[in-house]
Amino acid sequence: MVTPVYVVYYVCAVLVIITTVFGNLLVIISVCHFRQLHTPTNVLLLSLAVADLLVGLFVMPLEFTWLIESCWVFDVSVFAFLFFFSFQLTCASVHNVVLIAVDRYLALSNPFMYTKQITVKLSVIVALLNWLFASSYNFTLLYCNGFFTHALTLCPSELPIFMNEVWSWVDFVIVFALPCSMMFVLYLKIFAIARKHAIAIRAANAQGNPNNRQAHNVPKRSERKAAKVLGILVCVFLCCVVPYYAASLLAEFVSGDIFDYVLNGTSVMLYLNSLLNPIIYALFYPWFQKSMKLILRCHICTPESSLVQLK
Repeated sequence: MVTPVYVVYYVCAVLVIITTVFGNLLVIISVCHFRQLHTPTNVLLLSLAVADLLVGLFVMPLEFTWLIESCWVFDVSVFAFLFFFSFQLTCASVHNVVLIAVDRYLALSNPFMYTKQITVKLSVIVALLNWLFASSYNFTLLYCNGFFTHALTLCPSELPIFMNEVWSWVDFVIVFALPCSMMFVLYLKIFAIARKHAIAIRAANAQGNPNNRQAHNVPKRSERKAAKVLGILVCVFLCCVVPYYAASLLAEFVSGDIFDYVLNGTSVMLYLNSLLNPIIYALFYPWFQKSMKLILRCHICTPESSLVQLK
């Protein structure tokens, strides 16, 4: 019997999937179409959007159906596809976030070196290597846990497959602990550099016109804005990822229906990061807002629309 709650769950799932796909598709079209956006940073942003788009297209529909139905309703081969694909895309997405943090740190800490040595071609190579690493790592992880030899012979009642304790810790370090630590440290340094620049600008403004209060307030507002944006970046990422990996580690020691609900909820939060990424990394930028308007109004179909100035 179809209940109202059941319908609400499916409606919410569809809305999340559509928003995730649509938001990341806008980022991909923007970066690919407009030449002004062909920058090293935006190449990494494009790589992240591709990973999140694939999560919305392939992982979310299967995962949400599984959670809502409380059982696996597809073939076992589909489960094998979901298991590998979710591991692959999660790893690629998390490492893309770290690469963006590294890119921003290099741009702020040494702008001269950044403009000379960090090119679009180099960013493309780094992004491709990230995807290659994610594929190689996850293939090795699943192979060593007997996934390819046993997954396709299992009955649906025997799903899901869990990693052994050693590989759980290896995956925890490579996909969570190390990336999160790097990102946290890099963003602390980025904030310190931004604060240093704001203080220098404020001092220069005070020297040039000490009676102008507005000159004193502008850098302060910029400083608060930088703190707010960086805080959102770190907090949202950690809020989406930390609960999932904490629950995954506890799954070895805790069992029960209540914990299963907790584990399912944290997995949803992990995938919701793909919905939030285009908002955090794109909607904060005016160029994306302008490109989004051009795309939605079909202005990109006009001749030489790729040369439009967005910044």
